[in-house]
Amino acid sequence: MGVHAEPQYVSDTELSGVDLKKAGIERIEAVDSSQVSLEPAGFDEKATKRLLRKMDMALLPFLALLYLLSFLDRTNIGNARLAGLEKTLHMKGLDYNIALAVFFPFYVAAEIPSNMMMKRFRPSIWIPSIMVAWGAICCLMGLVNNFGGLLAARAALGIAEGGLFPGVTFYITMWYRRHECGLRLAIFFSAATAAGAFGGLLARGIVEMNGVGGKSGWAWIFIIEGILTLAVAITAYFVMNDYPDTAKFLTSEEKREVSRRLTEDRSSLADEFGRKYFYDALKDWKIWVHMFITIGVYTPLYSVSLFLPSIVKGLGYTNNTAQLMSVPPYIVACVLCISGGWLADRLQTRGLFMIGFNLMAIVGFIMQLSSHNPHIKYAGTFLCVSGIYPNVPQGVAWNGNNIGGSLKRGVGIAMHVGFGNLGGIVAAFIYQAKDAPDYKSGHTSLIGLLVMSTTLCIIMTAYLRFENAKRDRENKRPEDYTEAEKALERERGDNASFFRYTY
Repeated sequence: MGVHAEPQYVSDTELSGVDLKKAGIERIEAVDSSQVSLEPAGFDEKATKRLLRKMDMALLPFLALLYLLSFLDRTNIGNARLAGLEKTLHMKGLDYNIALAVFFPFYVAAEIPSNMMMKRFRPSIWIPSIMVAWGAICCLMGLVNNFGGLLAARAALGIAEGGLFPGVTFYITMWYRRHECGLRLAIFFSAATAAGAFGGLLARGIVEMNGVGGKSGWAWIFIIEGILTLAVAITAYFVMNDYPDTAKFLTSEEKREVSRRLTEDRSSLADEFGRKYFYDALKDWKIWVHMFITIGVYTPLYSVSLFLPSIVKGLGYTNNTAQLMSVPPYIVACVLCISGGWLADRLQTRGLFMIGFNLMAIVGFIMQLSSHNPHIKYAGTFLCVSGIYPNVPQGVAWNGNNIGGSLKRGVGIAMHVGFGNLGGIVAAFIYQAKDAPDYKSGHTSLIGLLVMSTTLCIIMTAYLRFENAKRDRENKRPEDYTEAEKALERERGDNASFFRYTY
């Protein structure tokens, strides 16, 4: 399923050698041009803005809520740790780090299959179903009574949650044009920063239930937050839309306009389900470069999200105060996440933003290493969080903008996000109890990863600029191609001569 363009009608001579069925173009005989009514070019600027606002209000708040719950349920183990998880389950040494790491291989393994399922089946069925699964598992994590049970629950949680982020990312690209996705992905992902802030506040309140029903405070963190997810999942079955051509909140005219805009923006590239496009994604070296850019961002992301309460506690605060002190850095990061996405869309560039945010995070980690002043180190956490979090939606939008064809884009995004999430396995061991409270080894490792990511961003930005300039020299402008000419290259994806990259 997806967005399908209205049929284009052209002459026989224009379609010589074109597979009409694949191109979605119908043949008609020549007629008197005076009898043909031309299709309108599209909505005017005001009507387009109204349409986008309507879509934003119908889609984004709920999608952001879904991701808030997802991120909350995978990172609340950090709050549970401060509430006595390790003591109750008799965990020692690297047991906690292993419990963090076991989540990620299963999470990554679920991503590409899930995105292919998203392409073949309805999002309004698939996404709520995986939510029900992870909500139930989160509740069960509050019932475990030994370390082995915790490991099994974390592995199952990884499988259930794996499809949400790449699935919703792909879903957004099926509603918005390429340079409209960045802001929407930033709003969606800003829920992760909200989860960091909300999680600390919620955990601080829930731990007061310690002893209720014979359960520890950390157990109630998992149970209450799992119940919240289940409640929203049931609602999602009834309120989630699939794609623009079936959306109940759009009029027939609005559906045609969304389809027209996407067809124009995607340059009439292939939209059907086909194994060829899966292999095209696997063979695209640019996607692999983005995967290494991403692991250099996601490893610090998970390190901070899983260990920030412990890092703040190391500055001399009590457990309860550390829960609360972890909130403000996420609030600042949320603002920068959304504003960075808006500016990148407006300027139609992403590489420079990623470089800038990475440098901000590097400075933050240097502050952690170079000072013994707890106030300076705490200020550094603001730069760390604010530099890392905005680059997740920036990176996904950048990669997605530069993949032609919807199935290849879906697979490419899943590869990108999946490989980045392998960084979660590394992140689980970055900060170890033996290195507390300064965690110098962990901070140094994350600086190295961010330097790698930044270097690759510079290389990718330079290459994409060069490639666009080359295509401009060797081919005519993208807007000068006819639909028949585009149809000849519809299966070439981003290698089509009329495709231009976002840098």
